[in-house]
Amino acid sequence: MRVDAVYENATVWTGAGVTSALAVLNGRVVALGDDARELSARSRVDLGGGFVVPGFHDAHNHMAWFGMGLDDVALGGCRSVEEVYDAVAARAATLPAGSWVVGSGYDQNKLAGGHPDRHGLDRAAPGMLVRLKHTSGHMTVVNSAVLDQLDLAHVPVGGDVVHVDGSPTGLLREQAQLLLRPLTYPTPVSRVVRGLDRASEQYLSEGITSVQEAGIGGGLVGETPAELAAYQEARDAGVLRVRSTVMVAASVLHDLPDGAGFGLDLGLRTGLGDEWLRVGPMKLFADGSLVGRTCAMHSPFDGESDNVGYFQVPEDALTDTIRRAHEAGWQIATHAIGDRAITVVLDAYEAALAASPRTDHRHRIEHCAVLQPAELSRLASLGLLASPQGRFVNELGDGMRAALGESRVPWCYRLRSVLDAGCVLPASSDRPVVNGAPLLALADMVRRRTASGEPFGVEEALTPEEALRAYTYGSAYATFAERDMGTLEEGKLADFAVLSGSPLEESALDGLSVQGTAVGGELRYEARLS
Repeated sequence: MRVDAVYENATVWTGAGVTSALAVLNGRVVALGDDARELSARSRVDLGGGFVVPGFHDAHNHMAWFGMGLDDVALGGCRSVEEVYDAVAARAATLPAGSWVVGSGYDQNKLAGGHPDRHGLDRAAPGMLVRLKHTSGHMTVVNSAVLDQLDLAHVPVGGDVVHVDGSPTGLLREQAQLLLRPLTYPTPVSRVVRGLDRASEQYLSEGITSVQEAGIGGGLVGETPAELAAYQEARDAGVLRVRSTVMVAASVLHDLPDGAGFGLDLGLRTGLGDEWLRVGPMKLFADGSLVGRTCAMHSPFDGESDNVGYFQVPEDALTDTIRRAHEAGWQIATHAIGDRAITVVLDAYEAALAASPRTDHRHRIEHCAVLQPAELSRLASLGLLASPQGRFVNELGDGMRAALGESRVPWCYRLRSVLDAGCVLPASSDRPVVNGAPLLALADMVRRRTASGEPFGVEEALTPEEALRAYTYGSAYATFAERDMGTLEEGKLADFAVLSGSPLEESALDGLSVQGTAVGGELRYEARLS
C-alpha cells in the first residue's frame, strides 16, 4: 500500500500509548510505529523529534465572537477604569463623528474603579456610540448616546439595567443586552465569515483542530439568524480551517407541524452534518456569570447579603424547554454556573429522562461552576457531562473567590471530582472570555493557581495526562465524535499537533510551543519544523 504521507522522527502519544510514527491515507491514520515507517509514501515528513498529540478539541468556545472581536478595542489589559476610558478615547480619535466605538474584555474585578459608566464614556468619546462588552459576555456598558435609543421601559425577563440613585449607569446585564438588538443585529454574514477565517488561523497556531461553537442563530451569543449559512460559506471558501460542531440557540427552536416535534425547520437536530461541519446540541442559558455576580445561587454572594443572582428564563420555562428538546432527540447543553441553577437544571434533566428514557443522551451542563457534592453524585448517576473551563481558575479565579468566599471555593470548577465520579471530562476555554490556548489551560488544570498565584481548589487538580486526555478524547466524546477524533488510532482522522516537548511532564508545561498542526493528515500550520 502506498500512503499519502508518513510522519516520523517523533514521539507520538496516541491517547492510549506512545509510538514513533504515523501514516496517513485519505485524511485518516492507517498505520502507526514500525508499520507506518515501512510503508511506501508520496511524502515523508521528519518532525524533528517533536511530540505529537491528537489535535486539541475545544468543547465550548465562541469562534465567531472571538474572530470578529479582534477588531474591538482590547480592554483585557486595563487595570483601572480610567485606562478603559483612555483606550476608548484613543479609538474614537481615529473614527468619524457618530461612529460606533466597540470594546471588549474588561473585568470590573481587575479594574480600580469597577465598571465603566455612561458618564465616563460620554467624556471619552463625545459624539460617538460606545458599547463595551464585559469579558464574560454577560454584561455590556454603553454611553448615553446609545442608552437614549434603548427601550428601557421593556427590559426582557432575565436581565436588568443597573441604576444608581435612580439613574441608569449604562450597564446592561444578561438578557437586558437584547435591548441593543435593534441597533446591532443581525451581523452581516460576510463579517461572520471573516471572523471565522481569523479565528481559524489563530486556532491552528495553537494546535486546535476541532471546536464546538456554543450558540448560534439567536440568544445572547448568536450573531445572525443565518449563522449556520456563515459557517457553510466559510467552509466553501476554504477559510473554516478547523472542524466545527455548532450548538443551536434554544430560542430558534419551535414546534414543527404534524406533530414532528420541537426543533428546526425540516426536522433538523443534533447529528446532521459531516466531519467538517455538524449540528450539535441545543444551547440553553439557565443563569448568568459568577464574576459578574448574576448567576443563580442558593446563598448570597460574599459581601452582598441581598444578591443571590437570577435565572435568565423562568424556571418552569427552562424545565419545559429541556423536556421538549429531549423528547425531540436533541442533545442538550445548558449553561448553569450558580449552584441554584445547577440544582434546577439537574431536576429538569432528571424529569425529562424519567418521562422519556434515552440511553447515551450525553446531555451537558456548560461550565457547571459551583457544584455541590450532592449534585456531583446526581450528575454522574444521570449520565450527564460537566463542561468546565480549566483556564478560568487562572484568569478569573481571584474574582470568583471574591464572589464566593473561601468556603465555596472547593466546589468551583471541579475537575478531579468529576473524573472520580466516573464521568467523561471534556475541556474547553469559553474563548474569548479567557485566553483559549490549550497549552495554557493544560498547565492551569494541573496547577490550579489564580493570576495572583493563590491556590484555588488544588484538590481538583489533574495529572498532565488526564488534562491532555480531557482536551482531546473527552471533548470529542462530548459531541459524539470519539469514533473519528480524540485519539490517533487506525481509521481515525489524522488530526494532530506537534509540540516542542512532552506535555505529560508537569515541569515541561511552561516551555512548550506548537511546532505544527495537521488536519486530515495535511499540515495546515508550521513553525520551525526541521
